[in-house]
Amino acid sequence: MAKTLTLAEVATHDREEDCYLIIGNERTGGAKVYDVTKYLDEHPGGDAVLLELAGKYADDMFEDIGHSTNARQQLKEFLVGTLDATEEELAALRAPAHTGNGDSFLLVAVAGALLAAVGGYFVFMA
Repeated sequence: MAKTLTLAEVATHDREEDCYLIIGNERTGGAKVYDVTKYLDEHPGGDAVLLELAGKYADDMFEDIGHSTNARQQLKEFLVGTLDATEEELAALRAPAHTGNGDSFLLVAVAGALLAAVGGYFVFMA
């Protein structure tokens, strides 16, 4: 049976050996807590993106990436329970989602594209 967890409880699950994420919003049935510890090695985007948000609200990034219907179905396997938070707490979680560490994903993507372009140039010129 699923349980209800507070923000403080979820925050204690913030490492590779014990990784919880908060995903969900009012359009998807509310914030829910998922234990993705066993999925870290299987995540197509790598474990770093999950670990960056371990113990935290990850819904904005989850939605921004545009996960497939299959990914959303698979997520249900990792459900721990619902998040017990007030509307004010949920609003505070959503507000800083795109500042700070979330920018590292964009930096890695841009750096990868730049390296591919430079590498392609040198292969073409050779």
